[in-house]
Amino acid sequence: MILFLTLMGFAAALSARNGITQIATDFLKFKADSLDNYANTQWSLLEDNNLTSNIEFVNAARDAVESFARSLIRSETEIIFGIDDVGVVQMNTGELSLSQTEVSDLLGIYKNKESGWFTLTLGGSLRVAQGFYLESFKRYVFVSELRSTFYGSVLQIYYQSGLILFVAALTSIILLGLFISYLTSPLSRMISVIREIIKENDLSKRISLLYRDEIGELGHTFNLMSSQLEKAYDQVKNFAYKAVVAEKNEKKIRNIFQKYVPHNVIEQFFNDPDGMLTGSSRELAVLFSDIRGFTTISEEMLPEMVVESLNKYFEHMVDIIIDHDGIVDKYMGDAIMAFYGAPVQHKNDSLLAVQTGLDMLDEIKNFNIWQLENNRPSFDIGIGINYGQVTVGNIGSEKKMDYTVIGDMVNTASRLEGLTKIYGRPFIISGSVYEKIKDNFPCQQLDNVAVKGRQQGIPVYSVQRELSIQEDKSYQIFSEGLEIYNKRKFKEALNLFWKGQNLFPSDKLFDLYINRCIEFIDKPPSEDWNGVTVMDHK
Repeated sequence: MILFLTLMGFAAALSARNGITQIATDFLKFKADSLDNYANTQWSLLEDNNLTSNIEFVNAARDAVESFARSLIRSETEIIFGIDDVGVVQMNTGELSLSQTEVSDLLGIYKNKESGWFTLTLGGSLRVAQGFYLESFKRYVFVSELRSTFYGSVLQIYYQSGLILFVAALTSIILLGLFISYLTSPLSRMISVIREIIKENDLSKRISLLYRDEIGELGHTFNLMSSQLEKAYDQVKNFAYKAVVAEKNEKKIRNIFQKYVPHNVIEQFFNDPDGMLTGSSRELAVLFSDIRGFTTISEEMLPEMVVESLNKYFEHMVDIIIDHDGIVDKYMGDAIMAFYGAPVQHKNDSLLAVQTGLDMLDEIKNFNIWQLENNRPSFDIGIGINYGQVTVGNIGSEKKMDYTVIGDMVNTASRLEGLTKIYGRPFIISGSVYEKIKDNFPCQQLDNVAVKGRQQGIPVYSVQRELSIQEDKSYQIFSEGLEIYNKRKFKEALNLFWKGQNLFPSDKLFDLYINRCIEFIDKPPSEDWNGVTVMDHK
């Protein structure tokens, strides 16, 4: 209804606007035509009497035309004026002061000398005008009116139409509200009873709106439903109680087993118990860490102190592993094995593992402060990380199973941790890990190593969070020496390693390669030597 009124009002206003505009436009054109005819008549009189060259009579004719123009004025805002070929106002029925821009616009119309309808800015006000060129007097004449006055009646129609539409819409909304209230009052009473049932939790309440219509049928149906729900209420409460008890028991089981089995593994077991009994092959990162010389350290401490220190050490390190989405696979004495990528795989498990290792090296410093405060020896750790294909799943017997990873890649990760003792670096990674994290942390290639149990060599790297200026210089010298060393230029490599040893005497890596170069200079390797160092021990 409101839409209909809006369309009707808009159509009526538009029709009235067009009609008034057409009448007003024709009226201005009528005045322009009348003025044009009168001016041509005056000029014809001058021509008939051969007075067109007589300035006095020509001026008298112009005055007569201007007087006639004044007689055509019907409103205070209407102005009739003419301009010559340089834009000077030669005829004007009112006060009109033109700016230079407005004069330029008028001269553009003058040059075309075409009659027409114009919307102009004159004297700073927007005006509409009917213009024509007066050939006899060489003037372009405009019959103009303020645009606001010209369309005043149209704006009045818009205002009245809007007012009528507003009153009609308001009346429609009020009536609509009354009708809706009357029609929905039974439903409102029904909703009130339903809210009481919900609030008081009393299913014995009934709806009394039993009319012989659709609403009455709805109320009767609701009463039947409430009766059935009341009967089932005790069963629902019983089921809810059992569910709460079961949930508490499950939570207890989870909390107990999380101390032995990773949280993610427990979740996967509850979601798919049968699937956990089968293994799968996937690529993931494996981390091994070990405390250097722990046997010697433990001999210097009382047993209860050893257990306390080791528990505190594990607590700190395991928190770091879990914070980086790692899984603690097992403890092997003082060693930790963890993996990344199972049961949940992440975008870059190698990066998570390396971040774990760096955080562990940082945390061991804080742990050693606690050790010294308690008059206990400090710990040094070695970390090795490898990335590759493994078998992951629950492995063991029906009575005892472990969620773990197995494969050659795991053995290699363990060997990498052992290499930290040989190369004097606390953190060593394989080439497969290096390729995935080389853009994140500075790395240094240490060697190509065939660890024990493998025939083929792999590149191994040390990794740090950042390099000092001295460490960066040491990296450059060693990398240059290693490149020459692999090309069998052992004397040239020896000179570089000696240089590195003189600059960095505490770096064990230069000593290692100095001894290798001296050995190869004395006894060169076989022709098929490819730079791979074969390790015959762990």
